[in-house]
This record gives sequence, C-alpha cells and structure tokens, in this order.
Amino acid sequence: MTTTRVILNFPWGNNNNNNNNEKTKGDIHNDTGLSDVVLKVARKELREDKAIREQALEQMREWLKQNQDVENVRTDDLFLLKFLRTKKFSVFMAQQMILKYLNLRKVHMHLMYGLDFLSPKLNKLINNGYMFPSPVRDKHGRRLIIGFARNFNPEEHDSSDMSRVHAITYETLQEDAQNQIMGYVHIGDFKGITTAHVSCWNPTDFLRMMKWGEQSIPMRHKEVHLVHVPSAVKYVIEAGKSMISKKMKDRLQVHVTIPDLCKKVEPACLPKELGGNIPMVDMIDWWKQELAAKRNTLLALDNMNIFSDRSIISRNGTDRNNNNGAALGMETITGSFRKLEVD
Repeated sequence: MTTTRVILNFPWGNNNNNNNNEKTKGDIHNDTGLSDVVLKVARKELREDKAIREQALEQMREWLKQNQDVENVRTDDLFLLKFLRTKKFSVFMAQQMILKYLNLRKVHMHLMYGLDFLSPKLNKLINNGYMFPSPVRDKHGRRLIIGFARNFNPEEHDSSDMSRVHAITYETLQEDAQNQIMGYVHIGDFKGITTAHVSCWNPTDFLRMMKWGEQSIPMRHKEVHLVHVPSAVKYVIEAGKSMISKKMKDRLQVHVTIPDLCKKVEPACLPKELGGNIPMVDMIDWWKQELAAKRNTLLALDNMNIFSDRSIISRNGTDRNNNNGAALGMETITGSFRKLEVD
C-alpha cells in the first residue's frame, strides 16, 4: 500500500513517505511532526500561518479569561485550534462554535457526557465494530471513520450509547493536529439496519443533534459515503438532509454495492469487510490503543461548563437555541419515522 500514508507504525502500509515525515522549518509546528504537505493545506484552505495562529490563540485565551458565562474551558493550543481551524481562523466564529459546543454538551448531557471507552456498554459497541477509524490515511492525508449499523444491537443499546460512541470517536481523533487540518471521510454501511435502530432515538433528540451538530462540533467533514441503504431508511436520510447545510448535502454519496463504494474510496484504507485488506478486528485493536492514550483527556471534558447561552448567535439569525422553525423540522423528522414504521 505504497500510495497511502499511515498514522502509526502499523505492521502494514508504507510509513516512510518523505513528505509525511519531513518537518517544516521556520513554523510554529516544526516540533510536532506536521509535514510540509499538511502545513501547505493549512495555509491554502484555512488561511493558517504562524502569525495568524499565534494572534488568534492569544485572542481566544483572553476572551475565555474574560467570559463570565463559561468555566474550566481548556485553553491549550490543540483544543482551541480545532475550533479556529474549523472556522478558518475567524476568531468570532470560533468563539461562537465553542459556546455552541459547550451548550450542546450541556443540553444533551445524556448523549455527550461520560465519554469513557472502558464503560462496559460502550466498550462492547467498540469491540463489536460499530464505529472505528481506519489506521490508514487516504491519499489526501485524511482519516476514514467507519460505521457498521449491523454491529449496533438496539435490544442492548440505546441512543445514548450510540451518541457517546460517536462523541468518543470524534473527540479522540480531534486530539491530533493533522486530523484537524486534513479532515475526515465518513463511511456508513447500513446493511442489517432495522426500524429498531432508528426508533431508539426520539425525534426531538434526533432533530436537535442533526440541526445543532454541524454548527457545534468542530470537525472538517470532507466526504460522507453510505452503502447498503435500504429504501425505507432513505426517508430518514432525506429528512436528516433537511437539517444540514448545502455543503454537507453535496458531500454525501449513496452507493448500492461495495464495488461502487471502492470506486470512490481507496480500498487500501478500508477493512476487509468493505473490500479492503486489513481485517476489521485489527483496526479495532489499534483504535483501542489510541482511545487508551486519550481516555483521561476525554473524561476531563466533563469539567467544562457553560452557565448561560445568552451570547450565542444562531446561524440563521433566529433565537440563540435555533428553535425558531424547529416545528417544521420536527414535523419532517417525525413523519419520516412514522413512514419508516409503516413500511
């Protein structure tokens, strides 16, 4: 697999790509291992350079110091940069995203707190292969996040378990600077999904997570690929699309078969179960090593708090909680759930 870059010293793949290992001289990140290729992407796509980065970080820290609506918010570079990079170094927009992120976690504590991968129910989902990233980066240097619906048993798990596994995955991956810059490709295999999978969510939580998630969770979503999507579930997907931006809609692709998927996604980055070379169980084992390294960091996220959402400005100029117009969205989501149940 000489055309791909890998993130760790795995027993597969080529980890000797010169562009990936060479550090860039004269940059603030020259001691972190970020390559010239990654830094060029940061400059081109995010407007990031040493001066902008240092100035933005200083402004973010001063803002947090003066903000009476939050407490115990992390002020380390890596945490603040994931918001700045997602918002292309617009300090105001990054500040707004931090507030929305904290508010999302507060409103949905049952879905976002207690991100411990060793928790028995969550550990079982991870071991079963419900969601995990590939250890192999694609040719663009991006991590692939892979999900198998059939590995989530709705008789054993609920929406809280599902959401927290997603949160554990995203938070862990975002503790890496290259991931923050290069972004992610999402792969979802819907084979084996049933009405029980969808019905484990109540429409209110589903609507809010879809509506708030893109605005509140700092990640660069580059592509989304779905395969084996049954016709009944397409109702829910279409309803969910009404809650996201046009940019994200344009990045969503639905494939009929695995060979169709492999035409759009490098097979070398996929598990054997999706046409790749690396067994899923091996990918999960390596992923658990990453999770263990970041476990304490994720648990400490629960120390952060927001007292008031008064400073949050919604994207559409509606009220701070983005509830104006939610009735229409709720009607769409609820109708899709009911149609799914009927079919």
